[in-house]
Amino acid sequence: MNENANSFLGEAPIGKLMVKFAVPSIISMLIAAIYNMVDQIYIGHGIGYLVNSATSVVYPLTVIALAIALLSGSGCGAYFSICQGRKEYDKSCKAVGNASLMTLLCSLVLVAVYCIFQQQFLGIFGATENNSAPSFVSAQLL
Repeated sequence: MNENANSFLGEAPIGKLMVKFAVPSIISMLIAAIYNMVDQIYIGHGIGYLVNSATSVVYPLTVIALAIALLSGSGCGAYFSICQGRKEYDKSCKAVGNASLMTLLCSLVLVAVYCIFQQQFLGIFGATENNSAPSFVSAQLL
């Protein structure tokens, strides 16, 4: 790859770089938000308002899982790029392996915590007896 291909990152004004990299990020976040709204509308009209409320109650748990995944993914990506720039290829490979292992272990711990404290989490996030498991799931299946 040409050394001058990415030299604009070190020479361009910070404001210009922020706009260049922030706009695609903002657009992707807007698309994700619109997808979530359309999904909730579809669920609310197609299945019912109790299912809609159940997905809303569980959404914070999904955000926590996403935060843990982004923690390891973003950190590993930054460290990987630094190692690649320094031509420390062994360290970059180890970083990817460690991040993958950390993500796997954290997800297993998170699932265990969710299963053990299921009712407490659902209560904190606003579940009622109408939209919490297992009575809600069995009522919807019948």
